[in-house]
Amino acid sequence: MKLHEPFALATVIMLAACSPGHSQDGQKYSGSFNEALTQPSKVPDSAIGMKASFAPVVRTVAPAVVNVYARGVVRQQVDPFWQMFGAVPRQQVQQSLGSGVIVRKDGIVVTNNHVVAGGQQFMVVLNDRREYPAKLLLADERTDLAVLQIASKESFPTLEMDDDRNLEVGDLVLAIGNPFGIGQTVTNGIISALNRTEVGPGGGSYIQTDAAINPGNSGGALVDMNGRLIGINSMIVSGSGSSAGVGFAIPSALVRRVVESAAGGATHLQRPWLGAKGDTVTSDIAKSLGMDRPEGVLVSDIYAGGPADQAGLKTGDVILSIDGQPVNDASSMRYRIDLLTVGQMTEVQGLRNGKPFTIKVKAQPPSATPARDERVIAGNNPFAGAKVVNLSPAVAEEVGADPFDAPKGVMVYSIDSSRSYAAGIGLRPGDIIKSVNGRVINTTADLDAATRAGARRWQISIMRNGQMITATFS
Repeated sequence: MKLHEPFALATVIMLAACSPGHSQDGQKYSGSFNEALTQPSKVPDSAIGMKASFAPVVRTVAPAVVNVYARGVVRQQVDPFWQMFGAVPRQQVQQSLGSGVIVRKDGIVVTNNHVVAGGQQFMVVLNDRREYPAKLLLADERTDLAVLQIASKESFPTLEMDDDRNLEVGDLVLAIGNPFGIGQTVTNGIISALNRTEVGPGGGSYIQTDAAINPGNSGGALVDMNGRLIGINSMIVSGSGSSAGVGFAIPSALVRRVVESAAGGATHLQRPWLGAKGDTVTSDIAKSLGMDRPEGVLVSDIYAGGPADQAGLKTGDVILSIDGQPVNDASSMRYRIDLLTVGQMTEVQGLRNGKPFTIKVKAQPPSATPARDERVIAGNNPFAGAKVVNLSPAVAEEVGADPFDAPKGVMVYSIDSSRSYAAGIGLRPGDIIKSVNGRVINTTADLDAATRAGARRWQISIMRNGQMITATFS
């Protein structure tokens, strides 16, 4: 017997797993094998049932998994030397292709931020090949999630989001997306691990799966055997660039939080803040604290006047859970806080001097003091073309910096033009301006006044990635 089709092998295995007169789950049946094979497919409900078919799940979820096309125009950088001779940056059209999931009947689609990054025009293509233009509602680099709205009044098929509290390692899952741009593809596997932290660019907490995920699967669905969305496929770990059985998905709990923000009209994700910094409890720390085993996060700093301070949390406390969910390291604590909404009361449980405690903390936005006082510097000076802001915990959170470690002062938020003076001398977003011609810069007003004063030579000092840099320009 020659096997040419994948289903033929599955059929042979299924038959081998059954004894005559019994089905895969041990129930008796009557009739021939041919009649048994014509029965409708069902979701596997046992280890032997895995030999059956995932078709019922796929039929349910496939219509809600879409392709997402992003198109953008970027300006190629030109060396400042050649710009002096009239060379201008060229424009280049870039396109990206990924996957997405419809999560609301009114056409709300969630995908990865890296799928839409840099795009100005977006197209959503359904499984039945219908195409619709879409509008970007919200994009968040740190969670790597983006939300689009299909430009249509139709009612669309959707996937229901599952709560990740019900997931267990070993659960069967399906990954659906458009790998390598070849068309919608389904792969199956299991949940290999939960709460994987420190694997993405923004930290976070991920579901790990061995279901094959490849380039183009980004933004696609990871679903359970009930056909519910448990995660958005985001990345893989691979030496070759293709699936090696180590894929990661953003949990649906965080997806729901981002979608609700976008659907509510927010253009950016407002993150709550507890105002507490912590370090992962290691074996040595656990031993010094008299703990039976390493768990939780040791509070190392409290922001004065912040939510944690107001609630009575203290340095030296060990946080074990937030909102009833365990926290095992600093990244998982950050993830649990990200799931909260501003104004929400949450329960924090932990240990203080070896004794259990429970306190309630109100999640609030990070402190916006001092006011950001955003300004674009103009004139003939090294900062011309730079948009600058006063640093505060709110600004630090916004750009992904640690509010506790970020120095006070003025930060370069963006460079408005590739041909500006600021871009020409190599200033970068994130640079902290410390002094100009010997004048200490504490606020954007200080910088504005220092640059308006004018000078033939400019000596400036900035802090970049923790290093102080001083340079002179004329």
